[in-house]
Amino acid sequence: MPSPAIRLVRSIGRLSLAVAAVAALVVVFLVLVVLTDGAGSGLPAWLTALGVGSALAVWRVRRRRRAWPAQLVPFLLVVVAAALSAAVCIPTVPTARQAPPALPFVATQHWSLATGSRVAVYHYPSAGPGARQPVPLVYLHGGPVRGISVLDHRFLQLLARRGYDVYAYEQAGGGRSDLLPMGQYTVSRSVRDLAAFVDRLGKGEVDVLGFSAGGAVLARALADPDVAGRLHRAVIAEPGPMDGPTARADGHKGRPSARGLAPAPAGPRSTHVPRYAAAFGLMRLGLLTPETGLVGQAEGDNAFTAADLGGDTASAYCARDAHRIPVEDTPQNFSFSPAASLRVQQTVRDSPSLAPQLSRSTTPAMLMIAECFSQLRQWATAVLARDPAVERTQFMPGVGHHMWNGLDDNDERAAAVISAFLQGRPAPLPNYPTREDIPAFLADRR
Repeated sequence: MPSPAIRLVRSIGRLSLAVAAVAALVVVFLVLVVLTDGAGSGLPAWLTALGVGSALAVWRVRRRRRAWPAQLVPFLLVVVAAALSAAVCIPTVPTARQAPPALPFVATQHWSLATGSRVAVYHYPSAGPGARQPVPLVYLHGGPVRGISVLDHRFLQLLARRGYDVYAYEQAGGGRSDLLPMGQYTVSRSVRDLAAFVDRLGKGEVDVLGFSAGGAVLARALADPDVAGRLHRAVIAEPGPMDGPTARADGHKGRPSARGLAPAPAGPRSTHVPRYAAAFGLMRLGLLTPETGLVGQAEGDNAFTAADLGGDTASAYCARDAHRIPVEDTPQNFSFSPAASLRVQQTVRDSPSLAPQLSRSTTPAMLMIAECFSQLRQWATAVLARDPAVERTQFMPGVGHHMWNGLDDNDERAAAVISAFLQGRPAPLPNYPTREDIPAFLADRR
């Protein structure tokens, strides 16, 4: 009779083989999901994997005849694998779009643009005691396909108190704006929407503040003479990559951010749910397309939460602020479209260089660069190097990517820099880096 130790080793071996068999069937299912691009919410892949597993179980039973209870083991393993895989096929949130509720402090308008986009629009009229600025200010938010955060709304209110007539719209598919067919999400569409928005506004030339992905859209708009003709002045704050060469560039980041240092954000995460962990993970790896049939666009928007962006949010703050990162948004207002954002980012990577067109830009522009930068410095310096109409650069000390963040006097400092440029007044900070400073700026890893 085998000793207890030998029986334990055999039991562990059998259990390991069982776990490996279940894992193998789950892997087969995921491979089939990738091969079918998640067609039918993954159900065809699930049925095929179930059929393969059942066939292997029958073959195993016929090949090794055992007593009746032992014959059920292969089928039990198939059932376990099928149950685990089925969790990837079953939605746990509504599959129809659930737009955020109205904000209590600003009215939401919906404008239909000439491009076919229907966007949510917010207006903060000039409310300051001083003179009203004559040129409207339009805000292009980051994302690229997300809602405008409450933190950004507060900053827009601050600009309105400084005399600006502020308009902001959530880009198509984000926030309270209507969705587009997935194939229509492109960075070029975002530029056309900007032009159509200015036309719909009907107030002549406008100043534009573009932040992060919105800054990249603004840089591309400056490279298009037809769109640039609608712009009076442009403020490009912490831009993302504006074209394929910039997106594929190598380089370094700025001062350390709070990524990896800040406490994990509270709240539920879609990535803790098997269906969305698989869908978003495979999309991020490029194994599923943004048009995947596994999770529809609306369902993905409904599932994604602010906690899913925890690491990205922390990277927008300096390391010194890791333990006092403000809450950027409310759960009710938060909106982010992972699939549409990936689609837009892919169109940026696939686009040719804008250098020839941007070199002919004549719209006065200012570049804002944060000290603590989680993205490549070359994304910002590329705009400075290629656009001769960038009149000044403001290197913002003590702040990260999200420069207006409610901490200390950061909002006031950002507003002062923006106001000085838009009003043609002297800059509060040195004009740094200039084009001539770019090599030293990059070499110093500023």
